[in-house]
Amino acid sequence: MTLLLSPTYFQGDPVQIARRVLGGTLVRMLPGGERLSGRVVEVEAYDCPRDPACTAGRFHAARSTEMAIPAGQWLFWTAHGHPLLQVACREEGVSASVLIRAIEPQEGIGQMLTHRPVTRERDLTNGPAKLVYALGLNPAQITGTWVDSTGLHLCLPETPVPDENVETTARVGIREGRNLPWRFLLRGNVWVSPAVPSMDLVVGVEREI
Repeated sequence: MTLLLSPTYFQGDPVQIARRVLGGTLVRMLPGGERLSGRVVEVEAYDCPRDPACTAGRFHAARSTEMAIPAGQWLFWTAHGHPLLQVACREEGVSASVLIRAIEPQEGIGQMLTHRPVTRERDLTNGPAKLVYALGLNPAQITGTWVDSTGLHLCLPETPVPDENVETTARVGIREGRNLPWRFLLRGNVWVSPAVPSMDLVVGVEREI
C-alpha cells in the first residue's frame, strides 16, 4: 500500500524530503490510460538559500524564478540540453527542490522502451534525463502541475526505507558545494545512475574521486 503525496508534503527542507522520498513510487498515467511506474532509487536535494552549487539564484535570475514556485509543483531543470524532473520545495519565492535522479521500472516497461529504446534494460531509467524520456514526459505539459496530479504523481511506500539500506554521497557534477551529502540512493540497486559523486561522503569520510 502506498501513500499519495500532497503538495504540502514538500513545504520544508529539501534535504530531509529527498531522504523520505527515496523508495517511493513515481507514477505516470498516459492519455490512453496506461500506467507507467518506477521505484525512486536515487534523489538529490537543492536548497538555494544555503547551497553554493545552486547557480539559479547566484547567476541566472530567470531560472531562479522558475524554481521559486509553490511547493509540490513539478518543474524541469535543463542540463546539457536535457530536461531533469524536480519537485519544488519550501515556500513560494524560494528556489529549492528535490531532483529525481533514477527509478527502477515497475509497470509499463514495454511502453517505456518505445519511448527510449535501449540495448540494456537497466539503462532505461538509470539517470535523470533517461527517466524523463522513458516516461514520455513533456516539460511544457508537466511544469507547474501538482505532485498529486493524475498524469504524474509521487507516492511513498507504507514502510520507510531503513537507514542501513540507504547510501549517502555528495551530489553529481558540481564544483561548489561538492562536500554536501545531499544525494541519497538505495544501496546496491542496479538502477542507480552510474554517475560518480563530486566527493564521496559515505559514513562521513571525505575523499576525492
